[in-house]
Amino acid sequence: MNARDKNSTESPVVISSRADAGAPSVQAETIEAPTHPSTGSGRTALRAAGQSRFHESARAQVAGTATYIDDIPEVRGTLHAAPVCSPVAHGILRKLDASAALALPGVRAVIDAGDIPGDTTLAAFAHDEPVFALDTVMFTGQVIALVVADDVMTARRAARLVKLDIEPLPAVLNVHEAHALESYVLPPVQVSRGDAGAALKRAPHQLEGRFEVGGQEHFYLEGQVAYVLPLEQNQWWVYTSTQHPGEVQHWVSHALGIANNAVTVECRRMGGGFGGKETQAGHLAVWAAIAANQLKCPVKLRLDRDDDFMITGKRHPFAYHYRVGFDDSGLLCGLELEMLVNCGFSADLSGPVADRAIFHADNAYFLEDVAVASYRCKTNTQSHTAFRGFGGPQGVIVIERILSDIARTLDLDPLDVRLRNLYGITERNVTHYQMQVEDNVLEPLMTQLALTSGYRERREQIAAWNASSPVIKKGLALTPVKFGISFTATLFNQAGALVHVYTDGSVQVNHGGTEMGQGLNTKVAQIVADELGVPFERVLATASDTSKVPNASATAASSGTDLNGRAAQFAARHVRDNLAAFVAGLDGCGAGAVRFEGGQVITEKSTRRWEDVVGTAYANRIQLWSDGFYRTPKIHYDKTTLTGRPFYYFAYGAAVSEVAIDTLTGEYRVLKVDILHDVGHSINPAIDIGQIEGGFIQGMGWLTTEQLVWNGKGYLQTHAPSTYKIPATGDVPAHFKIELWPEANREDNVHGSKAVGEPPFMLAISVYEALRDAVAQAGGDALLVNAPATAEEVLQALCA
Repeated sequence: MNARDKNSTESPVVISSRADAGAPSVQAETIEAPTHPSTGSGRTALRAAGQSRFHESARAQVAGTATYIDDIPEVRGTLHAAPVCSPVAHGILRKLDASAALALPGVRAVIDAGDIPGDTTLAAFAHDEPVFALDTVMFTGQVIALVVADDVMTARRAARLVKLDIEPLPAVLNVHEAHALESYVLPPVQVSRGDAGAALKRAPHQLEGRFEVGGQEHFYLEGQVAYVLPLEQNQWWVYTSTQHPGEVQHWVSHALGIANNAVTVECRRMGGGFGGKETQAGHLAVWAAIAANQLKCPVKLRLDRDDDFMITGKRHPFAYHYRVGFDDSGLLCGLELEMLVNCGFSADLSGPVADRAIFHADNAYFLEDVAVASYRCKTNTQSHTAFRGFGGPQGVIVIERILSDIARTLDLDPLDVRLRNLYGITERNVTHYQMQVEDNVLEPLMTQLALTSGYRERREQIAAWNASSPVIKKGLALTPVKFGISFTATLFNQAGALVHVYTDGSVQVNHGGTEMGQGLNTKVAQIVADELGVPFERVLATASDTSKVPNASATAASSGTDLNGRAAQFAARHVRDNLAAFVAGLDGCGAGAVRFEGGQVITEKSTRRWEDVVGTAYANRIQLWSDGFYRTPKIHYDKTTLTGRPFYYFAYGAAVSEVAIDTLTGEYRVLKVDILHDVGHSINPAIDIGQIEGGFIQGMGWLTTEQLVWNGKGYLQTHAPSTYKIPATGDVPAHFKIELWPEANREDNVHGSKAVGEPPFMLAISVYEALRDAVAQAGGDALLVNAPATAEEVLQALCA
């Protein structure tokens, strides 16, 4: 039976579990490989895909030999840059006095907007962000100039000596003030279906609420960095830690006033990205390139952690106002939802982020009569940007909160209210943006998780505990996720790759995606190895490079493997077809009868070593390299009405979280987490499980401890690890059990897999809802718990 024909009643595959008292254990299980297009068999040989393989850079990273941008040996004459930043949130820049900085030994120059040979505005789609501040500064931390010196510490010391004469102007620092002033980076957007107002009037019950969800710092281990080298004839080589080399190429050439083909951008790996290096890595590359152009020498720019916090954007904070109607069973009747999005001072990616929040405001639930209004507010803060989930989490959390509040109002189990409102299979299966949900596994997945986690029994046990425990109260929540996979901007759903087979039989693959620790290169190498029938160890994935694969999309939207893996598969298939035709000619058979398995090339007449076939093919002038290109099918999207099919498929999952809170202090601990998640047929279970674990914990940080605080003057006070608290190892629950849903992707995706980067992030909403459940069971007001639900936030709700 083909793997695609399996139905959702199969038992889930247990990949990772943490016993309550034990250390984590990871079991790498063999998952049946999909049918190979040329062999017609799934298990005739050990396949690379479906196996837990080490990350391709794991050993080098552990040994400290994996090269990041700051590890690249510096060319003789390299100078170092440091930013000069605005100390005020809004003001008129009257004068910049660099005399004290230039007097410091080792300082070579101060670079500002007057040194830009091309456009003084960045080549972002909204064209609303200056390269350096011009006449006006727009946020505390905005880069006004660069100091360039012989070494990095001298540059940083000199940057602090630059004197700025800025006349302060009134600053808009929160979305409510911006909304009242109609201060927007982009026009408001409204999406509706049915008549929400009339439905609310007919509904037996109504609720109205307001709450806020904070932003989140990316906190990648490797900070923002770029190293720019001038080449001959006004050409440039840019090393950058970026998720989007193609955009960096475009931005640098735009700022230097030269053609794209004169700029080559390379990125071997990043030390984390999470969306923070999708657009904003481009800023550093542009700044360094302008300095390098002015001084005619290589320039490196690496931000320290404090400057990184102060300069770069975060996850978008949201504020919500909703009115919801429902019946006695908790079934939604109508919903009016207003989202205020804090975009910062420029648009950046705020438009598509806010759009995706609208798309995911339904999460797993059918909304028959709904009206959503989204306001993209302009404030005098950092320009907020992409972050794992890209607006999806800010959409999902609002409907999950609403359903929990409905359940408490009706004294029903929140799980029952959620199940009551799920999308259906043949009815109630069209989203509010007119996309049909065709691959729905929500009801069996959630039911299975409730059973395996003992959800019903645990609710009874927690009720008994809370009745007898005066100080420590517990809460429990099960929340699902339905996450759309594809770029909502249809043009980005394309990818290219190159596969080279060398005469010794070794294979090299290069694609347009970038490796940020998520294992993309490992998965692509597995895919190529299977396509050619060679051992995984024979395939090497090389650095992302705009001179090899041009016009590549960002590695984002969870689509890195979907796009680049398929493109690489097609490139390898072209080479395999060339070899198959050659061998068929030697053996007098059809090319379809030639099999590539286990490092051998097999026909009914012969079995040859892969290396021998490659060497003989080269001697006969057979092409041993090829390109591959992939464009995601089926998708279409009208950005003026926000309707269509923006996603190729959905990824699903659910999590059960149990928490305990101290009602005297508001402190809490996450006790248990059970996850059942849908990754289709996993290409690499170990990597996928790592993504699920990491995504969940990062999502937990967003909703619990990671609090961004700006003061009344627009200064970010939480700009270092001493004041900004990401989850640590001690925050990982002792019981952390993860299972994989066994069904293959119903769409024709590479090896039947599904994306895994972003969807698990939203499973952490179960922690937030479990905290609110505990607050309610302790007699507090769960409606008062905003996110992040810090100990102070929980205590205030308990004391209400």
